[in-house]
Amino acid sequence: MTRFAPLALITALAATPALAEAEKYTLDASHSQIVFSYNHLGFSTTYGMFSGFNGEIMFDQANPAASSVTVSFPVKSMLTGWQERFDHFVSPDFFDAADDEMVTFTSTAIEVTGEKTAKITGELTLNGVTKPVVLDAVTNQVGEHPMAKTPWAGFSATTTLIRSDYNLGQFAPYVSDEVALQISIEAQKAAE
Repeated sequence: MTRFAPLALITALAATPALAEAEKYTLDASHSQIVFSYNHLGFSTTYGMFSGFNGEIMFDQANPAASSVTVSFPVKSMLTGWQERFDHFVSPDFFDAADDEMVTFTSTAIEVTGEKTAKITGELTLNGVTKPVVLDAVTNQVGEHPMAKTPWAGFSATTTLIRSDYNLGQFAPYVSDEVALQISIEAQKAAE
């Protein structure tokens, strides 16, 4: 069942052109999503999404390992495609989510693993539980946005969460305890 997003997110790597120090980028909420999926009773894969969330990347293109990322969003921003499923996820069976309950991710380390890849370790807080998570991240592109004419960056990442680690293990193992996350974000350089 899930609802993990966290993610989040995700990013802040990128082995690209050189700059002297980290620069602030803010997530483009209209082009940043976390898609989660899990196996339902062996019959299907069920999907959900978080979108429209806030976050900040301190992005050091010359030294990506010195970058950092923070992301947060309300549990109730979850999209499931079916109201009854959403209602069940925010019920006491799972999140028992208050209107202001947040999911947060804060990076603690970035290990550059290739020209465009990195492992981003961070603390994910979900359902009141904080645990370390590692994101396998990729820099998609860094450059000037063709319409906005400002510096822009795009990243993607994947990870797997164990929902019972966050006290969300109802119906496991029939509904898979593992939840796969696919994260895709865009970020724009913050105005000076």
